Amino acid sequence: MSQLSTRHLLGIKDISAEDIQLIFETADNFKEVLNRPIKKVPSLRDITIANVFFENSTRTRLSFELAEKRLSADVINFSSANSSVKKGETLIDTVNNILSMKVDMVVMRHSSVGAPHFLSKHIKANIVNAGDGTHEHPTQALLDAFSIREKLGDVAGKKVAIIGDILHSRVALSNIFCLQKLGAEVMVCGPITLLPKHIGSLGVKIEHDVEKALQWCDVANVLRIQLERQQIKYFPSLREYSLYFGINRKMLDRLDKEIVVMHPGPINRGVELNSDVADSEHSIILQQVENGVAIRMAVLYLLAGAK
Repeated sequence: MSQLSTRHLLGIKDISAEDIQLIFETADNFKEVLNRPIKKVPSLRDITIANVFFENSTRTRLSFELAEKRLSADVINFSSANSSVKKGETLIDTVNNILSMKVDMVVMRHSSVGAPHFLSKHIKANIVNAGDGTHEHPTQALLDAFSIREKLGDVAGKKVAIIGDILHSRVALSNIFCLQKLGAEVMVCGPITLLPKHIGSLGVKIEHDVEKALQWCDVANVLRIQLERQQIKYFPSLREYSLYFGINRKMLDRLDKEIVVMHPGPINRGVELNSDVADSEHSIILQQVENGVAIRMAVLYLLAGAK
């Protein structure tokens, strides 16, 4: 398999295990590039990419922008905070105005579920979903699985516990789809109020005791409490959440095995993770950030060839 089966990356649900393996193999090559003295290749020299972000983002936007520049693409950055969206311009009008400047690819983050899917039906450019509401965040799931593969040798057969705010997380759903397609077992763990009602229908194990989840898993992927998405109180206080669901070094020391700790960032230190875990030898959080650039380079490169 030498190219992706799709013109867009809208979600992990829409791609195959073969697509994921192709992205990983391509990312392996780009990771070698990123470790050279000259970290740039001319692969997308004739491609123009627009980063269209309707939601605030630091890590994802910077990671995509760096990936694009490492591939020698021309880059346009769009932020809705300083745009005509504030004047009532529609999503399609906004994007069509950008495309009229001869843009080839759109990387989009939007607060509405399905916004990239809607846009893909109305424009000709390739679209990469950089996060749509509480739905999916495909490149984060790809870099998470790639990081597990790098650390443990393979994803197949591994036990991965996703711990935290599953209800409001787009990372959780993409990770579940990606890990299962690669042959991993998945558990979700958190307060009952932060687990979607029908999450079990996705074939995942469900746990409400963090220590039991840590004892079960090979990898703990810990998610941030997304207070900005919560319209009501799902737990009494951050202190109480930390007491019952936060992970500290003593908990890891009580395990009879070594596990890997991950986090998509940004970390609420002292809430879901203590610093003695986030900065420990168990953590591959900074490796995730590094791998994010290689994975996004791979996705952009492969989609540019899927015309």
